[in-house]
Amino acid sequence: MKTIKGVLWDNDGVLVNTEHLFYASNRELLGEHGVDLSPKQFFDWFLDHDYGAWHLLREKGYAEGQIDALREERNRRFGHKLQAARDLANGNVEAVLSHLWRRARMGVVTSSFEEHYQLSHRASGLAGYFDFAVTREMYPNAKPLPDSYLVGLARLGLPAAQCVAIEDSPRGLRAANAAGLECIIIRNEMSRDHAFDQAFCVVESMDELLGVLDSFLD
Repeated sequence: MKTIKGVLWDNDGVLVNTEHLFYASNRELLGEHGVDLSPKQFFDWFLDHDYGAWHLLREKGYAEGQIDALREERNRRFGHKLQAARDLANGNVEAVLSHLWRRARMGVVTSSFEEHYQLSHRASGLAGYFDFAVTREMYPNAKPLPDSYLVGLARLGLPAAQCVAIEDSPRGLRAANAAGLECIIIRNEMSRDHAFDQAFCVVESMDELLGVLDSFLD
């Protein structure tokens, strides 16, 4: 098995338990406009693909300017939920990070905007383990395109063959693979039934993830 020198981590759903807050922000807002967003639709439209649920409002005749304003309102509500939340760090993730720290370079590659990323980590105690965080403002095209991971690899200064990505979503997996990275998937409640056929492996817990990562290290 190859030795890795760098690990690129997704944020939401991997480092911090925030996807339920993002789902709630979308569901509340869309519900006010006659759309009942189910968990399955959220997974398919937000976590598998990257087009959200705005097409449902377009079908109702909403103009793009209205949708842009609603997207901003959704982001504002998500920020408020992050601000109010406590204990967002994923269970046992700090034990994994502390074990890897200084054995491999580590960065975060997220679809979150900088503001939301900072809010998600304001009390997590995790930020110090990372050399950098690549947020949505830093690359042109969101996952499942590889742009974010290509920026992450450039920041690591390492080839993809010496690195691995940690993800929880299908679009994140496709983005990592498109950048040439092996990708380990950690399951959560929303992704419980998805196959993730293109992943290097799929783990069910941080303890299992630690075992896999440890086998990659010197």
